[in-house]
Amino acid sequence: MITAKGMEHEAIGLIPSFLKEFWYICVIFMIMIFLLWKALPDFNKKTVREHLKIKDYLKKYSYFIISLMIIIILGRGGLQAKPLKIVDGIKYGSSTNSSLVLNTPFTIIKTLTKKDDIKKVNYYNQKELNAIYNPIISLLPQQDAVKKNVVILILESFGNENIGRGQTPFIDSLITKSYYYKNGFANGKVSIDAVPSIFSSIPSLMNNSFISSSYSLNKINGLPKILKKEGYHTSFFHGAFNGSQNFEEYSKIAGFDQYFGKDQYKGKEAFDGKWGIFDEDFLQFYAYRLNTFKQPFFSSLFTISSHNPYTIPERYKGKFPKGTTVIQESIAYTDFALKEFFKTAKKQDWYNHTLFIITADHTSSEGDKDIDKTNIGKFRIPILFFDPSNPELIGIDEKNFQQIDIMPSILDYLNIKTKMVSFGKSYKSSENFVVYYLEGTYHYIEDDYYLAFANDQAIGLYNWKKDVLLKNNLLQQEKLRVKKYEKFLKAYIQTFNQRTINNKLTI
Repeated sequence: MITAKGMEHEAIGLIPSFLKEFWYICVIFMIMIFLLWKALPDFNKKTVREHLKIKDYLKKYSYFIISLMIIIILGRGGLQAKPLKIVDGIKYGSSTNSSLVLNTPFTIIKTLTKKDDIKKVNYYNQKELNAIYNPIISLLPQQDAVKKNVVILILESFGNENIGRGQTPFIDSLITKSYYYKNGFANGKVSIDAVPSIFSSIPSLMNNSFISSSYSLNKINGLPKILKKEGYHTSFFHGAFNGSQNFEEYSKIAGFDQYFGKDQYKGKEAFDGKWGIFDEDFLQFYAYRLNTFKQPFFSSLFTISSHNPYTIPERYKGKFPKGTTVIQESIAYTDFALKEFFKTAKKQDWYNHTLFIITADHTSSEGDKDIDKTNIGKFRIPILFFDPSNPELIGIDEKNFQQIDIMPSILDYLNIKTKMVSFGKSYKSSENFVVYYLEGTYHYIEDDYYLAFANDQAIGLYNWKKDVLLKNNLLQQEKLRVKKYEKFLKAYIQTFNQRTINNKLTI
């Protein structure tokens, strides 16, 4: 689709690319217009004259046209570039009172044609529910907090299908110097799912992304707010147009001090003509801005160049291997941009006092191997923790690790004392589960097994490490395991839905 939620600003620049890729939609549209034109009655001048003078005709219907225009303007909330959304309430009030600026008719109109994001389920009573699954995590470190800087780099579409294939020599080398989660998973399939997952430990267990849902203004207590209480300066960077994918609005809800988008970029001309600033230039701008922040700081940057239509600067055309899929040249470019960023970062005084987390927002849709197309492969992403001052934070971990585990893991690593609602778990936890959702099906991974759950029942169980293509359904052979996994997953779903609907994502 040309204008996904939160991406309307970029639509004009992207239209030529999408018309080229989805030309058949234009053909179908033109055919429908022609058929509609042929179906209409032939109102020639004689017919109009016989029934009504043109002047009277225009006068009669001008009131209707003007009224329709007024309704459209009011319905979209004004004449600004993008129609108002529920999440825009944060622009006109703080996160604690933004709901006051939303009126009931506006909210009803915005949600009238949408399916319910989630529904209440009552698998267990409250006592049973708390005994099976409780999302409240209490971190009580025995040592003093370590006030390291924290930098999270979120790489557009850098799924496992693009790693270790010759396109990412820098990431591949950095993995050997990092604590790398070999079995890393995204909690969603689009970019706007990744942001609340990583920063707020909130997975996307609904048809609409949390950011674009009717719950987008719920109170949350994510990394920015928790670290701000510890004296951190917080910032979020995204090289696309300001307002793209609702990141700017969500950054305010999440509690970031500053947001830097295309509008804030300073440097040589580097607009890609579609999305925003090329990764290499924006990452260098990022390194410069980090130098201006008081330490300790918490900052995150979201890359853009490996997004469809995968544009790279003209000066690099032919420099990087094309790979086997359409995205891989741009993947190689972003990998190069990361290498240049770390070259610059190493020269800064904050570098050796910083914990870097590198991950992807989601997989790409370009995986060309069968293993990349399964319900496991569609969500596998690299997740690595790199601390240049800690030689012990190196190795490959086989644990199942997901985006929503990043927040509690960072806080645990820094010895931050806190109590929070988190649907993930710390890297120190013995738990070994992953949960994600797509198109009506919940996907649950524990240890070596994967369970698919839809319509209130398990529909498949697989040993995903032995049966990598998920061919052998063990639903009937492993009934006790299915029952155990179903019990936990139902409690997890009920807890998430209940807390989200009742605005209880904080303590």
